[in-house]
Amino acid sequence: MLKTELAAQLRTAFDDDRDADTFLLRLERYGADLVESLRAVYGERTDALLDRLLEVMLHAYHARPADLKRLDEARLLRPDWLQSPEMVGYVAYTDRFAGTLKGVQGRLDYLEGLGVKYLHLMPLLKPREGENDGGYAVQDYRAVRPDLGTMDDLSTLARGLRDRGISLELDLVLNHVAREHEWARKARAGDPRYRAYFHLFPDRGGPDAYEATLPEVFPDFAPGNFTWDEEAGEHGEGGWVWTTFNSYQWDLNWSNPDVFLEFVDLILYLANRGVEVFRLDAIAFIWKRLGTDSQNQPEVHHLTRALRAATRIVAPAVAFKAEAIVAPGELIHYLGTRSHHGKVSDLAYHNSLMVQLWSSLASRDTRLFAEALRAFPPKPTNTTWGMYVRCHDDIGWAISDADAARAGLSGEAHRHFLSDFYSGQFPGTFARGLVFQYNPATGDRRISGSAASLAGLEAALETGGAGQMEDAVRRLLLLHTVILGFGGVPLLYMGDELALLNDYAFEDVPEHAPDNRWVHRPRMDWELAERIQQEPDSPGGKVNAGLRHLLRVRRDTPHLHASIESQVLPSPDPRVLLLRRDHPLGVMVQVYNFSEETVMFPAYVLRDVLGDHAQDRLSGSAFSLDRPTVRLSGYRALWLTEGEELA
Repeated sequence: MLKTELAAQLRTAFDDDRDADTFLLRLERYGADLVESLRAVYGERTDALLDRLLEVMLHAYHARPADLKRLDEARLLRPDWLQSPEMVGYVAYTDRFAGTLKGVQGRLDYLEGLGVKYLHLMPLLKPREGENDGGYAVQDYRAVRPDLGTMDDLSTLARGLRDRGISLELDLVLNHVAREHEWARKARAGDPRYRAYFHLFPDRGGPDAYEATLPEVFPDFAPGNFTWDEEAGEHGEGGWVWTTFNSYQWDLNWSNPDVFLEFVDLILYLANRGVEVFRLDAIAFIWKRLGTDSQNQPEVHHLTRALRAATRIVAPAVAFKAEAIVAPGELIHYLGTRSHHGKVSDLAYHNSLMVQLWSSLASRDTRLFAEALRAFPPKPTNTTWGMYVRCHDDIGWAISDADAARAGLSGEAHRHFLSDFYSGQFPGTFARGLVFQYNPATGDRRISGSAASLAGLEAALETGGAGQMEDAVRRLLLLHTVILGFGGVPLLYMGDELALLNDYAFEDVPEHAPDNRWVHRPRMDWELAERIQQEPDSPGGKVNAGLRHLLRVRRDTPHLHASIESQVLPSPDPRVLLLRRDHPLGVMVQVYNFSEETVMFPAYVLRDVLGDHAQDRLSGSAFSLDRPTVRLSGYRALWLTEGEELA
């Protein structure tokens, strides 16, 4: 219970009793989560932090616009808003999608027509000039990149999206800031307060001790984890700075409670501008511990839980998405386990599923896919997976040796095969991708490339083979059918709905040329988008029509509510993946053929779950399961429910 004395003191900060009651009820509900996690990280410093934290939260609550306060109440009444089958995301770079924020405003009809309910605009807060890691080297969290617009433009866009039932997501870079950020500038100027915001060392003693157990994120163009900076010393002389990602990105020191307070203030400021979802970038890296890889430390989860609790007191309409590309055993902690269960992030990327999609497509074998899914612990029912076929980043082959061994594979050999296959080096491959960040020490080769080029459309257009083009289209639709059916928020990457190919012109842009991930960050082809529905027989037309059909079916399928998890069913054919969903309205079985071959699939496997009759929601067709086999054409997908539901 909230102490009477504190409640009475806080009530004096409100002119309206209803506002006071609302704030105090939320503080009572989420305050324990906030305080417990802060004490676990900051110990005896917590009391002093809480006094300042409440001041920040009260100010943000009073500044919160009335329409957003109404959204807060609506979300509290519908806490599963992110789990609905109608929830579909779209991911785009503002400039590449529509030039500016005002340009995005002019394309809302397109997004609404596609069925989008959640728009993730890639980094748009003001970055450093020049090289900036695709916008992830932020110079000012309270300003928009000047060529994209202003903060007022952002607020206007957020309102326009909200009026159409679309939530706005922005990236919040937590691990580091640009060297040019005000905090870093003051640190270099010798201000002790801001020097404590970073990890600064006068010599190599500290860095060398940490480096003994730290991996390299970008070994090609940013080797090591520390950078010598001529101004980083205590008195203006040089010093070593922790820079996990790039020399111009200074890692923040989250063991300093001032850093936590700064980010609560930033989150609430942006939430009051209309941001509804925050992608917590590089969240796994924020806590440093000697003798470890300084990733996934327990303090990370405490800090995220505390950030979420503070945000829910002021702005409960806001959700957190963890950008944690880590092993399944570590990933679950970003959604919450034990005392953190369901209290850390609301969403997390299901990176493993994305990797397994491409793995099964290359191998025409789903056994590793099934083993990887079985290894996942159950998530909290109030949390949600972010599902995707592609994103702005490269594909790293996050395949564990243990999963591979259970599937009868060598993990190392399979990762090598996938890198060869998707970089176009494997004999007979259909893929056109580029190797990103080859690490000779580990043999790791990540892959860049658009979904369409990786799925074979680029190669098919080169050869002009109608059969190859049809296979490429079917591969793209199969991949999207899995993410739409798995259970979570499916995230469509800009241009995939048009089957856009690799954009090799990135090499002509000096700041993009060193980073071949720009090959799958093309500019939106609006001319193609406007005519593609009038070109139903073109590859892009088929992908677009197929995807729009899938989205309509998903919206009308309650079995896909994300509180329910998909479970792997044993499949007698390695080419076919089977997923089961147990919904109160009945069982759903999803069938995915990951090969171009026709599979005569044993009907008894489906009959044992669904009975003698089923309906495929994707085609509207009835299936009799009392026969020996079900015919699955190449790359066929079925969403089967009990027959009487659609009769």
